[in-house]
Amino acid sequence: MPNAWKLLIIDDCATDRKIYRRFLLKDPHHYYQILEADSAEVGLGLCQHMACDLILLDFCLPDMSGIEFLDELRQKTFGSSVPVIMLTGRGDEEIAVQAMKRGVQDYLVKQHLKADVLQLAVRNVIKQLCLQTQLQRTQERQRLIATMLLRIRQSLDLEEILYTAVREVQQLLKCDRVMVCQSHPKIDDQQTWQNHTTDQNLLCYWAGSDDCNLNLLEPLDSKANLVVPITLSQKEVVSKPWGFLIAHQCTGKREWQSDELEILYEVSVQLAIAIQQAELLAQTKAALEKEKQLNAFKSQIVATISHEYRTPLASILAAASTLKQHGDHLDEFKKQKFLHIIEQKSRHMSKLIDDMLVMNQFELNKTKFKTTPLDLEQFFSVLISEQQQFFGDRHEFIFKSGGNHKGFSGDQGLLRLIFSNLISNAIKYSPEGGKVELHLMGQESKIVFCIQDQGIGIPIEDQTNLFQPFCRGSNVDTIPGTGLGLAITKACVELHGGKITLESQPNQGTKVTVCLPKQHIQESS
Repeated sequence: MPNAWKLLIIDDCATDRKIYRRFLLKDPHHYYQILEADSAEVGLGLCQHMACDLILLDFCLPDMSGIEFLDELRQKTFGSSVPVIMLTGRGDEEIAVQAMKRGVQDYLVKQHLKADVLQLAVRNVIKQLCLQTQLQRTQERQRLIATMLLRIRQSLDLEEILYTAVREVQQLLKCDRVMVCQSHPKIDDQQTWQNHTTDQNLLCYWAGSDDCNLNLLEPLDSKANLVVPITLSQKEVVSKPWGFLIAHQCTGKREWQSDELEILYEVSVQLAIAIQQAELLAQTKAALEKEKQLNAFKSQIVATISHEYRTPLASILAAASTLKQHGDHLDEFKKQKFLHIIEQKSRHMSKLIDDMLVMNQFELNKTKFKTTPLDLEQFFSVLISEQQQFFGDRHEFIFKSGGNHKGFSGDQGLLRLIFSNLISNAIKYSPEGGKVELHLMGQESKIVFCIQDQGIGIPIEDQTNLFQPFCRGSNVDTIPGTGLGLAITKACVELHGGKITLESQPNQGTKVTVCLPKQHIQESS
């Protein structure tokens, strides 16, 4: 939330805390991020671990009084002064005097408290805090001049460089806003703007067409602008600006001084150098990381194939050898058993190769995507029937459908990959059998598919990386698999513009939810 002030409410009464929160969130002048504590101990812990702009403190807490809390707060935060408004159930002048001596900004009686009273008290404290902050910034002006350029050169992270620059310049010039406006090549012949704005320490940079028209500053209602170009050195004779560094005075007219222009120009020169270094480093890192990922992927493919092929291939060879040498002496049942082994293991090896090829297409960004209208109920009916035939009847399938499924379009091949992987996983990781529930819900603009099994589940610590290639749960034991199924599924879901989530507990089964838009236009690369 932009411009949000962080408030901590310390009160053992949940009802009172709820009332204060409601009052403050109705304040038309400020946004608040509100934290709550029901005891002094919890409040002190929060103050030690995060910076709060203001504390609303109940005088009567279960573990200590408000006065004792203030003493503890100053001690545990090494004397740093967080503004405090004290709240009490009764008006007591003696308590009020003690509180004010310890630096409390205001003292409010709960029984007389109304929304406008609390809002005004908080706004007054914030106003005082802003004035104190402004005074401190004025005192630091000379120090900032000496350290600003050094600080923006200490990082090669472009976003950090830009943020540091606008923050330091805004503090240095004491203007309303500072912006880095970046020019980009044309995007679909239309200007596309990205902005990140705050009132204090503003970081604001745009992406748009190559001709960065300064008339675009007019909607900002700036009364005075100080603009200098950020120009990167290039081999071309005429160098185009990378962008502009702009200081705004929006609240009134301002006569910019020559030294202020010199400061801004010097910062722009240093920014240009830092930006070039950051971009070069980012390009180098990206190339190295991509190469590293491809090498790791290739190595993992070789390792996976050699490992996953060895066991089924040994089974196939053993079964084929037995049939060849002793086929004449085997009854029909045993022959069929060995043929089933050969067929099953061959399917497993074929699936492994298919997964590898699909994953390689995703890695190389060569996956084809073509949408066609689909009858989802028929699609799932056929898919479930195929899975039942392949895996047998040890599992009970429960398919439920509801809502409006009409108007859905998707890539049928990728959708088969998504849902066949999820269904086969539900069966494979439920070795004892049980129910597999499938729910399809059609909504106005999307469809939601859930599959729930009663299998071995997934340890919590394994769930974070489960959608990464070659990652599997640590409890799969001897259940075969490559760790590619969910990675392929996630990639296919994202190509459709959808999302996939997973909920699981060990030995309690797994629930996977897929949300897909009914109509998705793939972005052109």
